[in-house]
Amino acid sequence: MSLLSLPSICIFLLSQVLLVLGVLEIHVDQEMVGKISAAVKLMQCSASLDVLFLLDGSYSIGKGSFERSKHFAGKLCDALDIHPDKVRVGMIQFSSTPHLEFPLDSYLTKQEVKERIKRTLFRGGSTETGRALKYILRKGFPGGRNSSVPEVLIIISDGKSQGSTVMPAMQVKERHITVFAVGIKFPRWEELHILASEPPEQHLLFAGDADDAANGLYSALTGSVCSTTAPGCKVESHPCERRTLETVKELAGNYVCWKGSKQPNAVQASLCPFIRWKRVLVKYPSRCFRTVCPDPCDSQPCQNGGTCVPEGLDRYHCLCLVGYGGDFHCAAKLSLECGVDLLFLLDSSVGVTLEGFLRYKAFLKRFLQAAMGQDSPMNVGVAQYDDDVRIPIELGQHKDTLSLMKSVDALDFSGGRTLTGRALQYIAEHGFRSTPVFADVQDDLPRVIVLLTDSKSQDSVAEAPQYMKDQNLFLIGVGSSFMRAELTKVTGSPQQTVVYSDPQDLFNRIPELQRRICSVDNAEGCQAQSLDLTFAVDASSGVGLENFLRLRHFVRSSCFHFTINRDLTQIALVIYGSKAHTAFALATHTSNSAVLQAIDQVPFLGDSASAGNALLHIYGDVMTAQKGARPGVNKVVVLLTNGGGLEDAAAPAQQLRHSGILVFVVVVGDTQRDTLLRIAGSPSYLVHISSYEDLQYYQGFIIERICEEAKSPVNLCKPNPCMNQGVCILGPGSYRCECRGSEGPHCENRVLRGDSPRSPVLPPHSHVQWSPRGLQHFSRAFWHTKRHLDQRH
Repeated sequence: MSLLSLPSICIFLLSQVLLVLGVLEIHVDQEMVGKISAAVKLMQCSASLDVLFLLDGSYSIGKGSFERSKHFAGKLCDALDIHPDKVRVGMIQFSSTPHLEFPLDSYLTKQEVKERIKRTLFRGGSTETGRALKYILRKGFPGGRNSSVPEVLIIISDGKSQGSTVMPAMQVKERHITVFAVGIKFPRWEELHILASEPPEQHLLFAGDADDAANGLYSALTGSVCSTTAPGCKVESHPCERRTLETVKELAGNYVCWKGSKQPNAVQASLCPFIRWKRVLVKYPSRCFRTVCPDPCDSQPCQNGGTCVPEGLDRYHCLCLVGYGGDFHCAAKLSLECGVDLLFLLDSSVGVTLEGFLRYKAFLKRFLQAAMGQDSPMNVGVAQYDDDVRIPIELGQHKDTLSLMKSVDALDFSGGRTLTGRALQYIAEHGFRSTPVFADVQDDLPRVIVLLTDSKSQDSVAEAPQYMKDQNLFLIGVGSSFMRAELTKVTGSPQQTVVYSDPQDLFNRIPELQRRICSVDNAEGCQAQSLDLTFAVDASSGVGLENFLRLRHFVRSSCFHFTINRDLTQIALVIYGSKAHTAFALATHTSNSAVLQAIDQVPFLGDSASAGNALLHIYGDVMTAQKGARPGVNKVVVLLTNGGGLEDAAAPAQQLRHSGILVFVVVVGDTQRDTLLRIAGSPSYLVHISSYEDLQYYQGFIIERICEEAKSPVNLCKPNPCMNQGVCILGPGSYRCECRGSEGPHCENRVLRGDSPRSPVLPPHSHVQWSPRGLQHFSRAFWHTKRHLDQRH
């Protein structure tokens, strides 16, 4: 097997580059290139005209380039109104001898002509261009109209004739035949220049770009033969460059050779020249004339940096940047309709780098352009930090976007240490302070901080969620993917983080940030819903201590999504191994902070697991009225497990569902899906997660499903609100308890032995009416009664 030489490889690569760059290049921008191509679709020459194609079918062209020549000829036919009384087309193929493929009067429709061109076969032979021209001089245009109409000869060749073309080319042009010389492959432009009519700049074309060549030919005929295409279209001159590969001879050096001598049987040493041939790129600067037509994008109809894409002569569509697209012309679509006090905190430390800081400024400007309308109800401020914290743009300082953007532009990079924890503490205490500049700021607007950072903090950020909670602030963290863990720690929840994969992806996160900001008014979670929620956490040896801590953290971070008190959400926590233990009941804690502290104290058990025992325990000793479960409130159990000890869980899970209690199963690891579905009751209440590390990313979905349940209609008698085996009787929007051996609205007071049984306290037709206010009254009254009974016993 022979190896290619280095010069051969270079020639091949150069030829491929030429094919990519184009043998003919017009020095215009991409928009103008698009206009030149688009104008071709509008071209249609309807004049009386005889067009004869002269196709080079020689071996120097080759079969591949011959097919491209045919394609180009067919493309030109699209711009011609082929009809017996208008444009007629014929074709001659030449190589060693000319051959008439079809005369001008054979095919009289465009479709017939194009089909016949496709059927033309490559013949091969030497390149005798001069002989072909003499054939035309002798025979004329076969089937033509004898010079009674304009005649156009289109020669498609590589220009490498094996005979002289000067004299026959001149004679053809003297007969007032308009000659277009169209190069194919890597043409010899000097010869094509001789063949083309004057001025040659308008009659020299390249078939490799069919649209451009068709435009060039039509542009040359416009005015003299063909009428103007459409109103507003015009022929323009542009600088261009024709290129080709030519073979040249060069002296590579001398080598020692042996020459004969006059003396018999003698030779002598000498120096002989070493000549080699190589292919070089030759460029021919010129001018190219092309027709361009106005398109609907000339008026730049797309706003806010949108890109206009024309669709024909009078239609277009806009490609809009992220954050825009509110209408056809890329109007802002993210206008923040939620009223908030919004403070951006930009990392200006050395860790984020100058490039990163500038990127955050650009992101901030893009966001404000998209989100801050003229009547936007939000107030915006900007702070930056490194070792120190500065607030160069006070909250509400600017009421219009333009002045705010100018202030953002003026922000300078500082480059100190990354003290994120300290910055958050300072902003929590001073970022929303009351000053004269806040005279117009509404005190009751939600307060949101957006942290933009891409550098790990050099101080502790563990207390950041507490800073925010103490000041009633909502913190959103924005950073790259490697910052995900720290941002989750800073905000206290993965649902309050916006993570991007690369610099460009940052700008794609604008809609997500907008949703996060406006979720403050309608916060994720069940902030305004009443709910009794119990977490059942697997604390067995199968889970292990490390993963148990991850499950415990998941429960803790989930609690941030709920407002915990007697009237809204109550939370209980059960841990289980072989036996179940109530860490705290529904009624134990009445605030978020108390629940969070209690979760931190929950111990790891470490024995075998029995999810069935845990669910039975919840049914009989947690989700009961005696333990704080409220009538008229939806109830959910979230079972967190590694999939061990589920064999006995299906029956108690069904028992809970029968009592109106939803069982939501979250499994980490591999477990039989059939078993899980029997426990969850439906795929909608089953989440299967591959690893504990991924648990946090499913939190939003789980909370969303829980809250959907919290908003669903309630069966007031499930679970039974009546104590001491009382029977719940359901009525329209109400219920009542029929007591046996007890008395009170919920049969909470047992009748002492010896006393005559009493009727229920409520009259026969009285009901406990359910409403949010009534529920709150019942909840407080019930606990007052329970404490009173406990004191008696």
